[in-house]
Amino acid sequence: MNSVNTVLGPVPAEDLGVVAVHEALLSVVPGAEHAYDITIDRAEIFEILARKLTAFRAAGGGTVVDSTGMFHGRDVRLYEALSRSTGVHIVASTGMGPEEDLGGYFLTPQTDPPTPWPAERFADLFAMEVTEGMVVPRVERRRAAGLVATTATRKGMTPTDESLFRGAARAALATGVPVSLRYGADAPTDLQVVLDEGLPADRVVVGDLDRTDAVTAGWPAAVAESGAYVAIDHVGLNDDDAFVPDADRAALVAELVRAGHGNRVLLSCNAIGVAKGRPAYELPYAHVVTTFAPLLAAHGVADEDIQRLLVANPRDLLTAR
Repeated sequence: MNSVNTVLGPVPAEDLGVVAVHEALLSVVPGAEHAYDITIDRAEIFEILARKLTAFRAAGGGTVVDSTGMFHGRDVRLYEALSRSTGVHIVASTGMGPEEDLGGYFLTPQTDPPTPWPAERFADLFAMEVTEGMVVPRVERRRAAGLVATTATRKGMTPTDESLFRGAARAALATGVPVSLRYGADAPTDLQVVLDEGLPADRVVVGDLDRTDAVTAGWPAAVAESGAYVAIDHVGLNDDDAFVPDADRAALVAELVRAGHGNRVLLSCNAIGVAKGRPAYELPYAHVVTTFAPLLAAHGVADEDIQRLLVANPRDLLTAR
């Protein structure tokens, strides 16, 4: 059976429905959970997220992918309860990055001189979260991660970032789950690091490709031509010069579809359900379905192509192989 790892166990890939493929449920800046001025009330967080996921389901959504990795608030038990109560499939991720977000243990183990973790150590760490379950710190492992997520430093990939990318690729090869990467300063170059490990391009999604620099450089088409997936994943963000607005996003997606890349495009919002230690971002998980899909239609994207972007493409990416 073709299946996808969710927080309630493997589900048939055909059951995913409409997928929001690059989102955050509970996003906590590492260390914020210890701050005196931040309250983390799990019951309150549950109610907020349940309301947002229920609205997503009511709008036709089926699956939300939490692509934040290991150390940005991931709460597997909370996600299990949310999935059971709302009926929305939740795919959680392993992985970490960029370098600046790593704790000292992962950045410079006790060696003399201190050196970044090698790729193989990251690979083993991430693979165990797929094969043995995601870590609930100091308690247990629960459920399998559905993808490996990693990020490069915005100014350019560092040696530690490269170890993370290579480790992510090796973990994906060993376990069959895909890699979700966010590029640093050069999307094709950062993608190539993962491909050099032998990971097939169709097991990789490159996020942030609606950044202004990416669109100007033509990287979305270049990534699609390589066979990897293109994530146009800040839909709804219209007031940040670092990203193109939705009107330009829609035009970009329409152009990619017309160029024959419709089977390599994914859509998402990077919405944050609950944010701790960073500004709130109150964008519905259903925004792509309710607002952006009609905009695509207005740009001439056919209904069957929109369904492919929302259902078939993320299903094919997330299916474990």
